[in-house]
Amino acid sequence: MNQALINRRSLGVTFNSDSTCVRVWAPQAQSVDLRLYNQDVTVPLQNDGNYWQTTVNQMQPGDTYKFVLNGTIERPDPASVAQPEGVHGPSQAVDITKFSWTDTDWHNLPLEDYLIYELHTGTFTPEGTFAGIESRLDYLLELGVNAIEIMPVAQFPGTRNWGYDGVCPFAVQYSYGGAAGLQRLVDTCHRKGLAVVLDVVYNHMGPEGNYFGDYGPYFTTRYQTPWGNALNFDGDYSDSVRRYFVENVLMWFRDFHIDALRIDAAHAIHDARETHLLREIKQYVDALMSQTGRQHYLIVESDQNETRFIQSLSDQGYGMDAQWNDEFHHALRVAAGGERKGYYADYNGIQHLAKSYKDAYVYDGTYMPRRARIVGKSTAGHAGRQFVVFSQNHDHIGNRMLGERPSQLVSFAMQKLMAGAVISSPYLPMLFMGEEWGESNPFLYFVSHSNPALIEAVRQGRKKEFAAFQGSSTPVPNEGAPNVDLLDAQDERTFERSKLQWSCLAKEPHQTLFRYYQALLALRKQSSLRHPDRESVAVVADEIQQTITLFRQRKQPQNGTSAESETVVCLMNFSKEPRSLILAVSAKPWQKLLDSADPQWRGLVAAPMTLTGNEAVVVQPESILIYTNK
Repeated sequence: MNQALINRRSLGVTFNSDSTCVRVWAPQAQSVDLRLYNQDVTVPLQNDGNYWQTTVNQMQPGDTYKFVLNGTIERPDPASVAQPEGVHGPSQAVDITKFSWTDTDWHNLPLEDYLIYELHTGTFTPEGTFAGIESRLDYLLELGVNAIEIMPVAQFPGTRNWGYDGVCPFAVQYSYGGAAGLQRLVDTCHRKGLAVVLDVVYNHMGPEGNYFGDYGPYFTTRYQTPWGNALNFDGDYSDSVRRYFVENVLMWFRDFHIDALRIDAAHAIHDARETHLLREIKQYVDALMSQTGRQHYLIVESDQNETRFIQSLSDQGYGMDAQWNDEFHHALRVAAGGERKGYYADYNGIQHLAKSYKDAYVYDGTYMPRRARIVGKSTAGHAGRQFVVFSQNHDHIGNRMLGERPSQLVSFAMQKLMAGAVISSPYLPMLFMGEEWGESNPFLYFVSHSNPALIEAVRQGRKKEFAAFQGSSTPVPNEGAPNVDLLDAQDERTFERSKLQWSCLAKEPHQTLFRYYQALLALRKQSSLRHPDRESVAVVADEIQQTITLFRQRKQPQNGTSAESETVVCLMNFSKEPRSLILAVSAKPWQKLLDSADPQWRGLVAAPMTLTGNEAVVVQPESILIYTNK
């Protein structure tokens, strides 16, 4: 392990007390020069055998620059922290270590307490900036979440993008507010008690402004990903490619005080070396935490149901703290009446949702028809806090042709049931921005590329993708909505159509749904639902009746001598008819905690507040009832 990497960045431009260090990896270049735009000065770099570097006295924060390769090719710095003129323009020198932090007393939340709210900076607020997010933090606290997850902010082409087309992993999107804007946002979040999760992409680079190949063998033809050649993590020259991404991880934690990273599509990080890149990242993060005393988490997205990602280092795993569990989402969407096409085809609804409540994975060493092979491994021994679940996220909305949210696809009652199904789970719940009030605007795929051929390729690619996946649902557009070709990701109106409508909060039924989410999140914090304990979970599923009974149990210490057991039971009816379910006999009466069909939530009729057990209770159509015997 290179201990020097723990303390500060070594790549790009770094400022010392009396000079500036400039360093870039270009192993096959014959010469590398630094061109300072502000001063119209060119400074040669020296080759140490692998990296090119120099020390300069005249460079100041705010100066713009590029590297000149072999005397002719001018390129932005691959480790630039600022691109004020976009991905093709000059880089800007910024000293990210000079921010005045006020979060000295901040302690990251225990992972099991995370209540996550995923958002996209550009569409979350009218401003579309970090400052815009900052202005809504009190709203998020009022809602009841305690962690925000920000979709990728690495500099991408133009000003409209999901963030997965980033080509400057160290540079914070300038139109969002740049590095200083992100640091201010994180500092404010910590002051208000909110953790910050940042989505990062280490499996590919975007197509426009991708100049990495000019610098060196960052990519390999040994593996292919959905985005082209894979990043070179295990071939010749791969040591420096790995170091680049290790430094990126450390920067976010050390210099931006990010609490957790969500690593996109980790299954597409191809690495056959003895120590996988993710394992190496974990080792460096552990070393950083040991030095700073701060707690950081690593969360991965993976569709392989492969537990080695979340297996501990001591058990020869990669040591990731948690992963997104798409299978819970797929089973829930089918149980809620969704289509069974595309990646939903392998899920039968009620039975698979019940299995996911118990085992996290639906396919855990079993045959998956769509892939025509055995998929997954058992999750035995893995705690509930290692899985993040949701009823919607950016992918599963934006990957639909029309970008429909569940609010456009299911009833108001079903929206409440789906929320209850997620928040009562023995896993970490995540909301997607706007779901708490039933946002009706879609979340569409949008870009702002400048290359006409690339723009057309995106259009055609989306049309080809949707031809095989989408159903026939066509939601009615909102009143006053622009007439937009929703397949045209380049059209600015597609981006504008995807912005949240904050005015909904003042209207019904949105206002009621918001209060319902508040009640659910408060219940999660105040009851045994808070603890993502998989070991105590029991599930009874009735496929014919379309019901699930979920039992959550927790033993509460009493005066240090004994433990009182509390059971929370969640009765879910996914059918369109009332269903009678029987609660087990309990030493104490069952007390109602939440009833999504209560008239206060615009429901049909409220269930009894108290039940003695061994008696039937009617669960209204598309609703959830939660009782406790505490």
